Amino acid sequence: MDIDLLTNIFYAMVRTGTPLLLVALGELVCEKSGVLNLGQEGMMLFGAVIGFIVAFSTGSLWLGVLLAIAAGMLLSLLFAIVALGFNANQVATGLALTIFGVGLSTFAGAAWVGKPLTGFEPIALPYLSDIPLIGRMLFAQDLLVYLSFALFALVAWVMLKTRIGLIIQAVGENPDAASAMGLPVLRVRTLAVMFGGAMAGLAGSYLSLAYTPMWAENMTAGRGWIALALVVFASWRVFRVLLGAYLFGLASIVHLVAQGIGISVSSNLLAMLPYVATIVVLVLLSRDAIKTRLFAPVSLGKPWQSGH
Repeated sequence: MDIDLLTNIFYAMVRTGTPLLLVALGELVCEKSGVLNLGQEGMMLFGAVIGFIVAFSTGSLWLGVLLAIAAGMLLSLLFAIVALGFNANQVATGLALTIFGVGLSTFAGAAWVGKPLTGFEPIALPYLSDIPLIGRMLFAQDLLVYLSFALFALVAWVMLKTRIGLIIQAVGENPDAASAMGLPVLRVRTLAVMFGGAMAGLAGSYLSLAYTPMWAENMTAGRGWIALALVVFASWRVFRVLLGAYLFGLASIVHLVAQGIGISVSSNLLAMLPYVATIVVLVLLSRDAIKTRLFAPVSLGKPWQSGH
């Protein structure tokens, strides 16, 4: 395997892993606050279609990105109102949000399927992009990939080094104690949910404006579900989310790599790898339930009300 092929594989791995990284970072913050939102797939799709429609209609890619983020936040706020405000079951509410988001995106994008759009183009940084193996992977990407690097650094810093991160984790571990200390538990959880929605919307806009600049029904292809598994796979640790996103991204392009080096295996079979990997990861984690509970936020998915 020559260096040019490896360079292209690493480059494609980062591009493919970027939407997973964005969604997983948002879900990580959400789950750290004690809220389990299974609506990532629906929020991604709604963000993708809104971002595409706005960018196509106005000619502004960044306006499309901003409104895709707003669309994700809007759906996440709907989830927060039902799951946190009315204390509904978070799993059922998240599943309903996914079904609603998928249907809404299909309805909104019916007239926009297959329309061409010039999306975000790669921008190579002088000299840095010429570094062997990693140069193109890190320094010849489009602006949304660079933004994902910055957002990862920001989330890691906030969660590990700031008071805000401690508050989010305190609310997720013991909301009763956090409330007794004067922390606004429901407000923190609502903001965390909305941040998760914003990241899902951003990931959707990346798919429709950069990765494959077009709109197609169900174009997320299960990435929202993979991201949910990724957070568990990473044991709710931010640096493992980065590693896991790119590993799943690599699994998603194995069929292209195999074709490139002449391996005669069904492309459909190889395309199943990221979903098979997701199932295998969840099965392996479920075998050690005690260890999984050790790392999971104690109050994850448990309803809570002020004065409870």
